[in-house]
Amino acid sequence: MIIRDVKFVTSAADRRGFWETDKPVVAVSGRSNVGKSSFINLLAGRGGLARTSAEPGRTRLVNYFDFGEFVLADLPGYGFARVSQAEKQKWARLLDDFFAQSGKIAHVFALADIRHEPTADDRMMVDFLHASRIPFTVIATKADKLAKTRVRDGVRKVAAALRTGEGNVIAVSAQTKRGRDEVLAVLDGVCARWRERPAPEDADGQAD
Repeated sequence: MIIRDVKFVTSAADRRGFWETDKPVVAVSGRSNVGKSSFINLLAGRGGLARTSAEPGRTRLVNYFDFGEFVLADLPGYGFARVSQAEKQKWARLLDDFFAQSGKIAHVFALADIRHEPTADDRMMVDFLHASRIPFTVIATKADKLAKTRVRDGVRKVAAALRTGEGNVIAVSAQTKRGRDEVLAVLDGVCARWRERPAPEDADGQAD
């Protein structure tokens, strides 16, 4: 897959703002400060598309980006402690509503920091994706922070903690561009399967 022109489309504070599209929607999920914005910029091949911040908890909306062949949805980061309980509940409700559209979600990139044991929230997210039968790939971020000889072991530990195969974990680095080609190959498959899916049926059981 070659990504040429990427643009920000809109943000949604609740389900009424979710963007309707015929393109496959690929979501990016992960805890606050795991590197979601850096990962999106890595995919786009340019910095500044998604804002990065040293302060966790900045993404509080679902932000949509048009990547041409697919739409990427940047989800609010979970697990950030320094917000009110009401704000946490608002984020949780937004995520619940987003994933309730499971038939419209083609794939999820579930991000986890390769340097650390996945959190309970990370495990809960992956367990939810398993239970909901939503296809996903685990992205082990910040691989440049480890020695190259330790990256494979880091991938193995992330895979074991999240109870998924090592082949379903891609180590990436926004700094060195590591993993970008592997992620783009996954997206090629996602888009191909979306094009080949059966046509949706209307209320009378007839294909559109």
